[in-house]
Amino acid sequence: MSAVYKDDQEDWLTVCLKYLLFVFNFLFWVGGAAVLGVGIWTLLEKSDYSSLLASSTFAVSAYILILAGSLVVVTGFLGCCAVIREQRGCLSMYFFCLLLIFLIELVAGVLAYVYYQRLSEELKQHLNQTMTENYAQPGKEAITLAVDRLQQDFKCCGSNNSHDWMASVYISSEAAERRVVPDSCCKTITPLCGKRDHPSNIYKVEGGCITKLEQFLADHLLVIGAVGIGVACLQICGMVFTSCLHRRIKMDPY
Repeated sequence: MSAVYKDDQEDWLTVCLKYLLFVFNFLFWVGGAAVLGVGIWTLLEKSDYSSLLASSTFAVSAYILILAGSLVVVTGFLGCCAVIREQRGCLSMYFFCLLLIFLIELVAGVLAYVYYQRLSEELKQHLNQTMTENYAQPGKEAITLAVDRLQQDFKCCGSNNSHDWMASVYISSEAAERRVVPDSCCKTITPLCGKRDHPSNIYKVEGGCITKLEQFLADHLLVIGAVGIGVACLQICGMVFTSCLHRRIKMDPY
């Protein structure tokens, strides 16, 4: 009698673990969609600004999230199959896939956090130089477009203020046609509107574009880090459930 009760109890525990893994897989897919969405959104919507940064850590973090999110879709399907078939080989493969994605997302989260810590210093050292030396120069079209978009999106002018443009290679050249700032500094862009730098004509923002860009990137890095580390922590639960189910199936003599 006790043996039958023990077998029934073990079956009940196995069924509970299977349902827990199904619930986890659903949450895992939702988390994977969030990871994939954040990565794609970061690259498609704001990738222009990457050309203004001295390092590629911001873009790399987004690419890592896209890779991890794509793997989640495949791994979630594998997890369902492993639970339904109750095969130790499938469960083992599922566990190692979870571990791999966990490490990938953890790396993305750590990269985002580390870059967040040194973002301000990097922008102070490089943004003004990038803008003044490369704007409207041959072969630097990506930077020119990024600067124009930056100044229009954040309604700012110059790295620290509009006077930064006085040291610009572009403003000092004949191509500027006596502009004192690029036309993208203007509140209403019209041809040659950059000739007049009065506050009624151009954006005058305290702290300049560097403050706006720093806040924008910091917010994005926090989202990337939080999503990556959050989903990675969720996967710890999945690995625990998978290990328990793998152990129970291994103990089953049939």
